[in-house]
Amino acid sequence: MNSMSDITVRPIADDELTEWIRACNAGFLRPLAKVSDEVVANRRASIDYARTLGAFDGDRIVATFRSFAQQLTAPGGTPVPADAVSNVTVSPTHRRRGLLNRMMSADLAAANERGDVVATLISAEYPIYGRYGFGPATVATEWTIDVPRAGLDARGPGPDDGARIDLVDGGDVRKEGPALHDRLRARTQGVVDRDERWWLQNTGQLITPENPWTEPFYALYRAPSGEVEGLVAYKTDDEWTDASQPRNTLTVLGLIAVTPDAERALWRYLCSIDWVTTVKTDNRAPDDLLPLFLPDPRAARLSRQTDWLWVRILDVVRALESRTYGTSGSLVLEIADPAGFAAGRYRLDATPDGAVCAPTADPAELSLGVGELGTLWLGDESAVRLAGAGRVTQERAGAAAAADSLFRTPRRPWCPDIF
Repeated sequence: MNSMSDITVRPIADDELTEWIRACNAGFLRPLAKVSDEVVANRRASIDYARTLGAFDGDRIVATFRSFAQQLTAPGGTPVPADAVSNVTVSPTHRRRGLLNRMMSADLAAANERGDVVATLISAEYPIYGRYGFGPATVATEWTIDVPRAGLDARGPGPDDGARIDLVDGGDVRKEGPALHDRLRARTQGVVDRDERWWLQNTGQLITPENPWTEPFYALYRAPSGEVEGLVAYKTDDEWTDASQPRNTLTVLGLIAVTPDAERALWRYLCSIDWVTTVKTDNRAPDDLLPLFLPDPRAARLSRQTDWLWVRILDVVRALESRTYGTSGSLVLEIADPAGFAAGRYRLDATPDGAVCAPTADPAELSLGVGELGTLWLGDESAVRLAGAGRVTQERAGAAAAADSLFRTPRRPWCPDIF
């Protein structure tokens, strides 16, 4: 086995893409069968070679890494440029040799040079990414609804206020979905942008062998004005009891809504479809309204909860100035960042209408790592809670509570997507 110094980390070339895909598949425990030309062509259309790294042991790729441009919504609705990290693998034959360190360091340095405010990722394993300055910033929850117990009136699934729900096809979704999602993104921190390719892939226009396509159902909610305010995609199984009673499960593939009326109407619609006795939700925010829409909230059982989007702050000043705050106040933060991008002492002067952040020589009031700053930035976590766990240090009594009054948001952040 070659030494670490014999392994080269660099962007891949086009003629190396097939082997890069095979190496990525190996890292995610997928079959290593021949990669089809169609799979390669699909991947080629979606990557930036300058941001697609491989670790080469001779001519063999033994680790993979990719990033791409992303827009992430900060509290208050401002989108910030993010370096989205994905396809991170290291071959089981080359673990513990510093390959991830080298790839991550190169990518974050490039992101910092580009002027990205943050980096983001969805972590497959919890312990890995904290050492690179990432902190968990959103929580994903999934619910399982016992439809007969929910207590909804099944006599009529439609809204009773002049609004309507229409079954539509993928073409309608491609027409109406992007603008609807942009409205959601403008009001919900943690949501990331979806490009045209996302909509093509999720409506069956881009089908590849590794992602076989089965057409789902789509339904749009239209307000009394006719404006589209909600969209859901779902699938159902076909299960019956021995007594010929239906026992079908409906699985939500994605539900977005920009008003509570739209959200309520779509959940009521899903729970009123004939033969459906169980509804399984998609990835929802931890404070989702769903249980409160049900006459019996206990009919919605929390079936999964996990950390989801992780955030790594690269530019403290722009990150803290990009978001809104719940009250007015000042706080001096001492940020530790071994990589150096965010390290320093900063004074934040915040109001609900805007904020100013700048380096300062004033005494620190709250000391924390850059990962903890990423955890606090979207407004989900409590600085008081982190202080209790020994993750942040109060240099001034009450500083953690002051941070909470500034950073916490009325609704928790939500990232519906995986990348």
